[in-house]
Formats: sequence, structure tokens, C-alpha cells
Amino acid sequence: MRAVQVARAGGPLEIVERDIPDPQAGWVRIKVEACGVCHSDSLVKEGHWPGIQYPRVPGHEVIGVVDAVGEGVKPWKTGQRAGVGWHGGNCGYCDHCRRGEFFACEVALLTTGISFDGGYAEYLVAPAKALAHVPDELSAIDGAALMCAGVTTFNALRNSGARGGDVVAVLGIGGLGHLGVQFAARMGFNTVAIARGKDKEAFAKQLGAHHYIDSQASDPAAELDKLGGANVVIATVTNADAMAAALGGLAPNGVLMVIGAAGPLSVDPILLISGKRSVKGWYSGTSIDSQDTLRFSASNNVHSMNEVFPLERAVEAYDRMMSGKARFRVVLDVSGKS
Repeated sequence: MRAVQVARAGGPLEIVERDIPDPQAGWVRIKVEACGVCHSDSLVKEGHWPGIQYPRVPGHEVIGVVDAVGEGVKPWKTGQRAGVGWHGGNCGYCDHCRRGEFFACEVALLTTGISFDGGYAEYLVAPAKALAHVPDELSAIDGAALMCAGVTTFNALRNSGARGGDVVAVLGIGGLGHLGVQFAARMGFNTVAIARGKDKEAFAKQLGAHHYIDSQASDPAAELDKLGGANVVIATVTNADAMAAALGGLAPNGVLMVIGAAGPLSVDPILLISGKRSVKGWYSGTSIDSQDTLRFSASNNVHSMNEVFPLERAVEAYDRMMSGKARFRVVLDVSGKS
């Protein structure tokens, strides 16, 4: 099979020929159809993830078809469509796992494309517990980006405490935010999009936003206050100053949900104390969360906007993603069917 690997920390992405792997007990082999290219893949390429072993194949936004199952695998069978996301597995018996906090597993926390080879390849093997069912009406290309950017925004919103009709703001309408606006609107929230520049307003409204705030022309916090304050702000940007600027627009008991990786965030404690406001981070989700995301997206017409590249142009695809100029996600068409 063809695979795109990183041979050493800081090394280049390189296309190589590898033997097709066989699944061990409890694991499944996936024939990859599409794989998203995510900024987190830079952790593999640059060696920023502690303890990563090389060579390693990146990729944690995988859609494909079950090709073989290892001993003891239930209920997966060959021919079924499946997705594999960031969360690759957990032990199931440590105290955190027993409490359902699988993201905090202390014993065997696995990350796709980091702990084991990911989806920049024609095949990958993954733990059966990492697989999500893929709706028939969702294409592999459309589904791939939902396996990371999608599940992260969807899961953060549905766990934010917001209820239908609440004011929910999405800060940034890039790779994460353009999905966040769609999810928020279709969940029944009074959706506010916040971005830089008047030129993005029409696009934000097209995605489903009820209100648009140009952070270059006005104070986001003041504009949110005019709407009664935001019950939730989903911060998808990678700019800590932009996050801090929106904090003052939280309603009492409001929460800033941080899903964009930024630098240190400056927070005024008085703002938190006086209104019982909070700042919270959110982890993407497990396989069932990914499955819920795919189903919701298929039934509610949520679509990722993608730039598509064949596997042999993975280097170009990665560079395009890292440039920040992609509109809005980058996906590798591994099977060549798109």
C-alpha cells in the first residue's frame, strides 16, 4: 500500500510503500477513502508530542470501509462504512474511565495518527472501540473533516449548557467556526458569528448566523451585551487576545468554551466572580460522539467546505493547511473516488 509517513521529528512528509497491516485481536483494518489534514498533524511532523515513535503516518480524520476484523471484534463486519477520529482508545478500567472520563485515561490513552499510524495511507488498523458508523448519505470527503473539526464543535456546543433560544456566539468562522455556526443554528440557538471584517457577514448569514459582529469595527463584548449577553461563546480562533475581547460579552453564568489552541489567555477575575462566568476547555470526543456528529450533520444539512487533494499530493495539502489560507478544511482523497 501507499502511505505518507514522517520518518523523524522535524522530517518531511514522504510517500512510501508498506505492507498492508493485519489487525490484531480487538482491532479492525480500514480501507481508507478520505482523510482530513488537521493542524494537529503538525504535532507528528515536528515531534511536539511527547514519546511519539517514528516512522509515523499522521491523520486522525478518517473515513473508509472495514476491510478485515481481528479476533473478538464485535459488532463490526467487513464492508461496513466506518470513521476513525482523534480518540483512538482507552483502558476502560482506570478511575477516570470508570467515571466515563475516557479522554483522561491514565493507562492506555490512544490517539489516532500519534499512538498508532493514521489515515495518510490506503489502509490503517485501529481499535474497534475507535470506530464510528458513517451514514450512507454522507460522502467520504464530507465526513472526513467532521471527524475532528466537526465533533469538536458539535460536542462543545451540546455540552455547553446552552438551551434552545439562548444566545450562542461562535468566535471565528474558519475551519472550526464555519462548522460551529452551522451546528449552533441548527441546534436552535440564537446564533452570533464574530469575525474580522464586514466582508464575512454575508457568508456568516449564509451559514445560518442570526447576527454578525465585525470585531474590527466594534467591541465584540459591547455588541453581545446589546443582545443580552451570550450564554455561551465557542472560541474557535487561535488568538488569545480575541478570546479575551469576547469575555466581557458573557451573560451571567455564561461560559467561554475554548476549542482553538492559542497562547496564554488573560482573564479578569472580577469579571468571572461578579457574573459567575467561567472559562472551559473542551476535548473533541470519543467514537460515539463522532458517530452522533456524523448523524446530526447528515440529517441537518451541515457541510464542511473542503479543498481536496489526492494522496500523492499530501505534502502540498499539508502546506496548504499550515498556510492558513485553505477554505476551510483540507482533505486527502485517498481512494480517488471524489
